[in-house]
Amino acid sequence: MSDSIRLSLDGSVAIITLARPDKLNALDAGMIAALADAAARIDADAAVRAAIITGEGKGFCAGGDIAAWGGLAPLEMWRTWTRAGHRAFDALARLRVPLVAALNGHALGGGLELAGTADIRIAEAQAKFGMPETGIAMVPGWSGTQRLVRRFGAGVVRRLALTGEIVTAERALALGLVDEVVATGGALERAREVALRIAARGPAATAIAKQLINAAEGEGDEAATLEGLAGALAAFTEDGAEGVASFREKRAPEYGGR
Repeated sequence: MSDSIRLSLDGSVAIITLARPDKLNALDAGMIAALADAAARIDADAAVRAAIITGEGKGFCAGGDIAAWGGLAPLEMWRTWTRAGHRAFDALARLRVPLVAALNGHALGGGLELAGTADIRIAEAQAKFGMPETGIAMVPGWSGTQRLVRRFGAGVVRRLALTGEIVTAERALALGLVDEVVATGGALERAREVALRIAARGPAATAIAKQLINAAEGEGDEAATLEGLAGALAAFTEDGAEGVASFREKRAPEYGGR
């Protein structure tokens, strides 16, 4: 893990904290790799039933640190920076458990793309949101034109990406960028409440519901979702149990069609 990414457990809730407040939690290569690692750890821990992602200090995430990518050659930027970001963000969006974003401050560019990986977004009143990339002759690189369009709609993303408009939390709520606005300082506590409510529900049903919603949205591999659910169903039938038992006992199976 990077020193700028912390992963902690609060009972059945995992909390990812971006901890580079002096840079408004702008992401560097180490942080991107650590986000992917955090997602893998959460997925591997059966005790985790919900997760939160938040930032330390006054901002949620100011996007990608220009100092980290500004000097990269085009092919190197594609090979390392862009692809690594996609891997990390995809892993977060496709977590086994629901992810709640506690947006304690501005989420701009890559920060908004990161917020977009969450299933539920709770913003503090002072937070602002936008996609300023075209202002420096860049385009969104971590699925801002793809995942954000699927989740927020092409009209909203088109407006933010093409004009560079920065919107307030209340305007973000009206546009559907966030699900709830709370007072300054209240995002993490509210996110905990939501995460604990999720964690109290049936964990298998919650995970399956999330996977199905993701598949309907085009987030992830729909074929893998279908095969995974079908395989689980077949394995828990009486025939499934008989098939395994007959294999272990080296005998012909006796299927009953149940």
